[in-house]
Amino acid sequence: MAAASGTTWQPQEEGFKEICGLLEQQMSPTSDKSQIWQQLQHYSHFPDFNNYLAFIFARAEGKSVDVRQAAGLLLKNNLRTAFKNMPPANQQYIKSELLPSLGAADRHIRSTAGTIISVLVQIDGVAGWPELLQALVNSLDSNDINHMEGAMDALSKICEDVPQLLDSDISGLSERPITVFLPRFLLLFQSSHASLRKLSLSSVNQFIMLMPKVLYLSMDKYLQGLFLLANDPAPEVRKLVCAAFVQLIEVRPAFLEPHLRNVIEYILQVNKDPDEEVALEACEFWSAYFDAQLPPENLREFLPRLIPVLLSNMVYADDDESLLEAEEDGSLPDRDQDIKPRFHSSRFHGSEDGEDDDDEDIVNMWNLRKCSAAALDILSNVFGDDILPMLMPVVQTKLSNTSDEAWKEREAAVLALGAIAEGCLNGLFPHLSEIITFLIPLLDDKYPLIRSISCWTLSRFSKYIVQGTDHPEGREQFNKILMGLLRRVLDDNKRVQEAACSAFATLEEEAAEELAPCLEIILQHLMCAFGKYQRRNLRIVYDAVGTLADAVGGELNQPRYLEILMPPLIGKWQQLPNSDKDLFPLLECFTSIAQALGTGFAPFAQPVFQRCITIIQSQQLAKVDPASAGLQYDREFIVCSLDLLSGLAEGLGTSIESLVSQGNLRDLLLQCCLDDAPDVRQSAFALLGDLARVCSIHLRPRLAEFLDAATKQLDTSKLKETISVANNACWAIGELAIKVHKEISPVVLSVVSCLVPILQHAEGLNKSLIENSAITLGRLAWVCPEFVSPHMEHFMQAWCFALSMIRDDIEKEDAFRGLCAMVKANPSGAMNSLLFMCKAIASWHEIRSEDLHKEICLVLQGYKQMLKDGAWEQFMSALEPSVKDKLLKYQV
Repeated sequence: MAAASGTTWQPQEEGFKEICGLLEQQMSPTSDKSQIWQQLQHYSHFPDFNNYLAFIFARAEGKSVDVRQAAGLLLKNNLRTAFKNMPPANQQYIKSELLPSLGAADRHIRSTAGTIISVLVQIDGVAGWPELLQALVNSLDSNDINHMEGAMDALSKICEDVPQLLDSDISGLSERPITVFLPRFLLLFQSSHASLRKLSLSSVNQFIMLMPKVLYLSMDKYLQGLFLLANDPAPEVRKLVCAAFVQLIEVRPAFLEPHLRNVIEYILQVNKDPDEEVALEACEFWSAYFDAQLPPENLREFLPRLIPVLLSNMVYADDDESLLEAEEDGSLPDRDQDIKPRFHSSRFHGSEDGEDDDDEDIVNMWNLRKCSAAALDILSNVFGDDILPMLMPVVQTKLSNTSDEAWKEREAAVLALGAIAEGCLNGLFPHLSEIITFLIPLLDDKYPLIRSISCWTLSRFSKYIVQGTDHPEGREQFNKILMGLLRRVLDDNKRVQEAACSAFATLEEEAAEELAPCLEIILQHLMCAFGKYQRRNLRIVYDAVGTLADAVGGELNQPRYLEILMPPLIGKWQQLPNSDKDLFPLLECFTSIAQALGTGFAPFAQPVFQRCITIIQSQQLAKVDPASAGLQYDREFIVCSLDLLSGLAEGLGTSIESLVSQGNLRDLLLQCCLDDAPDVRQSAFALLGDLARVCSIHLRPRLAEFLDAATKQLDTSKLKETISVANNACWAIGELAIKVHKEISPVVLSVVSCLVPILQHAEGLNKSLIENSAITLGRLAWVCPEFVSPHMEHFMQAWCFALSMIRDDIEKEDAFRGLCAMVKANPSGAMNSLLFMCKAIASWHEIRSEDLHKEICLVLQGYKQMLKDGAWEQFMSALEPSVKDKLLKYQV
């Protein structure tokens, strides 16, 4: 394809023309992109194709900048995969063509050269390209604006992508590259060109986290530079100054301490910057300040000036996308891009379920309004009621202006009340009834964004609203809010529908069984919404129905409610194909309903069970052969289906047995327990434990394989990454043990040898895993004491300590049955841990099981007889009084 004359590569005219022609075609709006792409792919098999791209980019002066830039961007993408395997001569050629382009007359060419150079540095480091560092230094020192800007552009990209490479020792160089560049960057803070001030400042900012020695030693110069640029005419420079202060306060607050007053004054001033991006960056400072756990008192004197700034920044900007969205007609179907990806969190058995982050409240994009509301929320949590005298007069003034022009001000005031709802609850408390009475009519305001923010703010007071229901006025207010939110659930505006459903879900969680008397009207509204909503908001209705089922539980199990609830859900269920992601929230919703209805779900169970099996089967096929499955593999379908089957097992109890006996769930489940994806295994082991409880007989034919798969999850070397999988597997082994008894014996010792290190090195591990390990160890000891008791002295202390931290329940009873069985088999094994054992026994508030109570009495009396000649009395006197008191009920 090319003439290799001498040592320097030269392009051939024909190849040059063809590739330029393709690049020109590619930019034409009418061209067939896929065909051009195929031809470019064909060329890319020639070993010197990338040389052509470099030549076109760097030297094709007669071609348009667009064609040259396209060649450069294609080159950049190719280098990511091809550079390492290129002949050295070609690598060298491309590098040598790029360096002169840094000083090109056209800004686009310079910038593209910088991007390609940064990619090459990421792939190949700087050590193999000594000419690069020298060229960059020469350009910065040249006083030629094009060369300086080109070099700075490349450096800023390298600093952003791989700053650590510039702060490392490189063979052949006497000092680290950053030591050479940093003084030059600081000098450029004073340049008359805004582009150089911006690029040099953004480059230095990238090193705040790494803090190379040269920056540490130049900190005074850097801070002087920041103060010099603080009022720069270019907004992008002011934004970077704010970003620097935010980063410094987060990671190196000590450097700012001597200048703190000046910095706070400055941030307060630019928090009102006419450029919203600058103001947003400044506003980030307040939460960063508190995250760094600096003394709040330093900010107290600034609050009277800061709070009004935050409030005025909480008013919708005229170009806020929400204003456009709010105008949208609720009957218009959603576009695919409107629907955010959603993530299902796998089922988890234990006390420490993942924290829900409910503060996705006020939709999508982060902006000055949301950042200001978040800052106000933090201030209210730090300073509490002290901020109310500065805040409430402004809020009241905004709320009392009822003119149409002032609706955004009113909306911001309602947002402010929601933001301080948690932090200032005590101070607001005497006025809350009045505030809520004021907010309720705003649910029917003519402005949709006032209706939606009123839903959110009312939901922030849910706890108070529900607590008030024990007196008539409070009950009346609760009903008004409930009905107001339900009206908004049926709003014609999508944004209001979303806010109302989310607010209603929050109220449901708080109100729980208080909702029972209103179930019929709630269900009628939710099902009406179900018929009205477009795809995106349907998900939120499913969530509200699921939350309702979790909140009211068995109350839902009445024919008149099920007649309203089930037909629309089943209609939707039948309408959606197995490969439609809109099934996920519906599967989650059914999981909650199945658990709430218990055996009441039986009439609906068969088709739901079968569908889950079909989905898992088709996805497992798609994993190995998408063509014959007719769909692309997506493991989330498997996870959601496994979790719904768990919900069925929990709800239906032993009556799920008839469904399990008919199909191949056992084999599918084993395959899922062996899956390479942790979230699939996590849900699979949760289902294994749930099935062990209600129909272990159907697991028995493959019991050894299930136990082997579960035991492998407890390998301590891999625990940290897959702790939730280990947690569920550990729990499932315990559930199997108490059902299959001696059949568990082949794995007992290998499981115990995994559980003991977990208990002995509990610090830093998840609380639930510790509890489940202690319970499973006890259950194994209960069914196979002869295997476990010979080893008890190795783990007795750590195990008893873990048992003492578990709340009273049936699982704890099982574990103590294991304790008693082991002590019977090997009394001397616990002698050295008697103190820990007594503390564990004393951790019970009350043992409900009479026979267990008796067994523990016998154990303690046994030790009393073993410890003769006053040894028992001596042991008892050494116990803490509270422990001794608790042991009295065991007749010792």
